[in-house]
Amino acid sequence: MRFFIDTANLEEIQKANDMGVISGVTTNPSLIAKEGRDYAETLKAIAAIVDGPISGEVKATTQDAAGMIAEGRAIYALDPAHMVVKIPMTIEGLKAIKALAAEGIPTNCTLIFSANQALLAARAGAAYVSPFLGRLDDISQPGIELVSTIAAMFANYTDLHTEIIAASVRNPIHVTDCALAGADIATVPYKVIEQMTRHPLTDAGIEKFRADYLKVFGE
Repeated sequence: MRFFIDTANLEEIQKANDMGVISGVTTNPSLIAKEGRDYAETLKAIAAIVDGPISGEVKATTQDAAGMIAEGRAIYALDPAHMVVKIPMTIEGLKAIKALAAEGIPTNCTLIFSANQALLAARAGAAYVSPFLGRLDDISQPGIELVSTIAAMFANYTDLHTEIIAASVRNPIHVTDCALAGADIATVPYKVIEQMTRHPLTDAGIEKFRADYLKVFGE
């Protein structure tokens, strides 16, 4: 399973990229608005840091296929080597995915909450589908079961090449579960990446090694 980072914060993206653990970035209008930066300039700045797929989403206010297609083309044009157009799971969204895919523009169908939605997006031509774990967990539905179901379903059909991006990942347990469930990618906040590096026994071991060294060699 590969890792994307789910943020528009350039500092967090740079730090995660420096670790060598991420291969892409997902953003949305809310994340970019939180940074208070220009939308297009932010996407270009992210693409300059990470050499991998960068998901830029169409406006939340755009609900018609024609508008999504026009915005998708503009997003893709920012950096055709990296940009992926994020499209919501709606009937109009599926139309936009079909049209953009026909032009060779990769899309990420977001706000997936059922296996049927994922299958529809894949058949429309989406390069990625993004099932949301945490938001399902919030309403007492096990989100990881959705990832597992989509992975099993896609495996039945050799003509489907859509990748699964597990989204709304809230903690390291989610990450492990996603890997076991067959997600191709997990997109995670920077704080979760940090949490994944930590273990109390690792901290204790480092401190013991340091203390033992200082006893013998000093500072």
